[in-house]
Amino acid sequence: MGPDVSMAVCCAFPVLVSLLLVRFAYVMYHSGHMPSKLSASAAGMRSLIVLGSGGHTAEMMNVVTTLQKDRFTPRYYVAALTDNMSLQKAQVYEQSLVRVEVDKEESVENAQFVQIYRSREVGQSYITSIATTLLATSHAIWIIIRIRPQVIFCNGPGTCIPLCVSAFLLKVLGLGWSSIFYIESIARVKKLSLSGLLLYKLRIADQFFVQWPQLQQKYPRACYAGRLIKYRLASQDLYRPVC
Repeated sequence: MGPDVSMAVCCAFPVLVSLLLVRFAYVMYHSGHMPSKLSASAAGMRSLIVLGSGGHTAEMMNVVTTLQKDRFTPRYYVAALTDNMSLQKAQVYEQSLVRVEVDKEESVENAQFVQIYRSREVGQSYITSIATTLLATSHAIWIIIRIRPQVIFCNGPGTCIPLCVSAFLLKVLGLGWSSIFYIESIARVKKLSLSGLLLYKLRIADQFFVQWPQLQQKYPRACYAGRLIKYRLASQDLYRPVC
């Protein structure tokens, strides 16, 4: 065995062990995890909704308001650990869905709010961001394994990258299946955001939406649907092309 082959084996071995450990953890967690009322909803699909600071959250909440609530349930809202405002907006919205007192318990069970470590804070050096990115990625993998979302909605915050990559890797390993819907921000007129470009180039997103026709011309695999706050998603739309 030559030195090159030995080096390749040494590099591949930790990766293989890591993949086996992830698969073992997934199987062990779900084999002993009794399905709760939250995860046993037969009518809906577990939906992971990624929120970002500022305009990202505003746009995503506009999209959420158009969803068929009985189809996309339970809903898990995820935001960065340092972003409390986004989750507060989601909580206010979910509380607004409660019409009568008897519906409160069901409404609470249909929505949960999760925080995740941020890969990189604004102004953080790239050297120190390596460690925080690894931490965020490991946290994202755990969130995806625990929730097992059937559909993921995101629109550009950096928080969505480790979550989408984790869901994609689990899909490749045959450990779960998540339909990833990426909705590019309406502020992106001429080019994609960095998050959007990564998900587009790596073909991680199952459906990729843009809100400007010139973006669809530049990125032909994207779907132009105009202003997506007017687009009503139903469960059957997850499994058919909308372009």
